[in-house]
Amino acid sequence: MWAEAALHQTTDSDPGEQLDTINTIWVLLAAFLVFFMNAGFGMLEAGFCRYKNAANILTKNLLVFAIATLAFWVLGFALMMGDSFLDVIGGLKGLFLLNEQGFSEYKTKITIPLKAAFFFQLVFAGTAATIVSGAVAERIKLKAFLWFSFFLVALSYPITGHWVWAPNGWLKQLGFVDFAGSTVVHAVGGMAALVGAWLLGPRKYLRKEDDKMVSRYKDDGIRVAIRPHNLSMATLGCFILWLGWFGFNGGSLLKADAEQISHILLTTNIAAATAGLTAAFTTSKLKYFKNKPELSMIINGVLGGLVSITASSAYVELSAAAFIGMVAGWLVVFLVGYFNKLKIDDPVGAISVHLGCGIWGTLAVGLFSNKDRLCTDNDIKIKTFIGICGTNFNGIPFQLVAQLIGIVAVLGFTFAFSWVTWSTLKARIGIRVSDEDELKGLDRQLHGVDAYHGFEKKEKISG
Repeated sequence: MWAEAALHQTTDSDPGEQLDTINTIWVLLAAFLVFFMNAGFGMLEAGFCRYKNAANILTKNLLVFAIATLAFWVLGFALMMGDSFLDVIGGLKGLFLLNEQGFSEYKTKITIPLKAAFFFQLVFAGTAATIVSGAVAERIKLKAFLWFSFFLVALSYPITGHWVWAPNGWLKQLGFVDFAGSTVVHAVGGMAALVGAWLLGPRKYLRKEDDKMVSRYKDDGIRVAIRPHNLSMATLGCFILWLGWFGFNGGSLLKADAEQISHILLTTNIAAATAGLTAAFTTSKLKYFKNKPELSMIINGVLGGLVSITASSAYVELSAAAFIGMVAGWLVVFLVGYFNKLKIDDPVGAISVHLGCGIWGTLAVGLFSNKDRLCTDNDIKIKTFIGICGTNFNGIPFQLVAQLIGIVAVLGFTFAFSWVTWSTLKARIGIRVSDEDELKGLDRQLHGVDAYHGFEKKEKISG
């Protein structure tokens, strides 16, 4: 209906303008879906954590997108999609979107208005920052988290994004392919979350023997269980994210191509489905989960499948998407346990889902891409040096090399940036709340509110 209305706004003698209008409407609709993913992240994170920190987590999820909006508008978009300097970083002509001439290279590659492209890229940038929220939940200072989010979206995310998605980015020219952001968005957010959770340290609990606040990871290797308070809320968040991902991947085409969008949506959905089923099957076979399908792992399995298919959703066949999702579902279950053994406390499994499955999904481009589908992307066909569509080499092994180079470069830079930024914030303003605030809950201590006012609440932490 909207497309029909758009067509009537233009003349029949200008089909190009009609098509551009339809493309713009589709991309903006997709952006709205990606924006709604913020609600999904909020529900998921709050549900996975304890009731006494629910309002704090929801506050972070509201404010982080506001911070991301300003950071990306002021500086981030110019650095990411501005005319390339040495193929490494964008220029500063486009600060505040005041001068569209600073995006001359990017504008030749899109068929939608620059401001529409900015909005679509903005919701992606906000997603990268939101990923960090869950991994540092229940013990991070709000001020420290917001400052880190600003620097991530204003500097780090745009620089690595320029390498991959800007017309002259050096990784794009090398042949690295990441259709919708398994690495650019998800692995970057996961790496920033990993460094933050590592420097922040694990959550603590009140040890009854001596009334001391101590780490939930005991010296003998036992992990004190801290249970989610509302899996209904977390499941709702999962469904919202699943829905939003159709905009995440489908909109990344940046045009309303019916056949390609349909294929992308199918691969996205199939990978999520097989990942969720694999996580359910895997946990039902493990004694740790009492040989029962575990809901929180199924939720993260679905999200892991969505992250994994993000890089290749336009390039792989449906059967390959099913396999990619299956591996992701198993990988999430394994990585959650692995990070716990490393004493990296991630309350929601964000590192396993976004970093682990983001890496897997990026490699999957080199393993399973259909050559004909990959080569329909004109940018890839022209720019690739060692990729499948290159003129010098042909074949999956060379595409896999490009994928490996891209992962190492992007995640290496993100690790270094995150380490410096988190460490600086830790030294300057501190990044962790006091033991008293953590014990009593951040809702009342930091916000003066109770997310469940009027309900009787009991918290049980068992070793």
